[in-house]
Amino acid sequence: MGGIIWLASYPKSGNTWMRAFLQNLIRNDAKSTHINELAQFAYGDSQKFWYEQAAGGPLDGLSSEQIMELTRKAQEIMAKSRPQSVFVKTHNWLGKAWETPFITAEVTAGAIHIIRNPLDVVISLKHHYDFSMNEAIEFMNNPEANTLEDEYKLSQVYGSWSAHTNSWQKFNPTYIHRVRYEDMLAKPAITFAAVAKFLGLKPSKKALTTAIKRSSFKVLQNQEKADGFLEASNKAERFFRTGKAGMWKDVLTADQVRQIVDVHHDKMQEFGYLKDL
Repeated sequence: MGGIIWLASYPKSGNTWMRAFLQNLIRNDAKSTHINELAQFAYGDSQKFWYEQAAGGPLDGLSSEQIMELTRKAQEIMAKSRPQSVFVKTHNWLGKAWETPFITAEVTAGAIHIIRNPLDVVISLKHHYDFSMNEAIEFMNNPEANTLEDEYKLSQVYGSWSAHTNSWQKFNPTYIHRVRYEDMLAKPAITFAAVAKFLGLKPSKKALTTAIKRSSFKVLQNQEKADGFLEASNKAERFFRTGKAGMWKDVLTADQVRQIVDVHHDKMQEFGYLKDL
């Protein structure tokens, strides 16, 4: 196919799980892919490495706007790094900064968009960023939510959960496949088979089942327990915590649920997340 296939999601929505499944399916190695090899298979769009390649050297001295202007060239380099399509993870919303799009259409082949119930997302955000629950709710409800630049990654712009979700719904529908985290859990065979079909892959039933088993939450959790996870937040005890749906029922107060639903009601209703309220 050629070009970038975006693996897009709001943070803590199952992007790492999807990357693990795809690597296990496509590589089909003799054993499970290790979580610390995922970045070699599916790049991260905020990794400074690509922007340094585009700039021809370190980014020191460049303004945020100047760095953003390197996005197209950085993504062209990503796309040309392999003869066929390349997977690139993004948590950025589908928009612009300083009139430069976060996603370069000319080097894009398609996208997989992963969505998760914001009532559960907020719990994972709390642990990932070491927020209080109310801070996590405020972050997820904030139309200007973003992360700061660090040694290896550029700042990422999320927006609120609804704004992020809505932005990715504007992607050309012919070239995007949308997946709910809850369906990855409840009906993995059907859900992951649909992902493979979207990508033009035709795995045998055995290959599909094997890839699902090798990328199960338990496998990923055990790998992190044994070797750590390079992408884990230094503020969190662990990256892979529970991997369940519906945890909000036991964790959030009625008022906290109301704060989230009041802001995200329309999108939650659209994707079936109000049924259990």
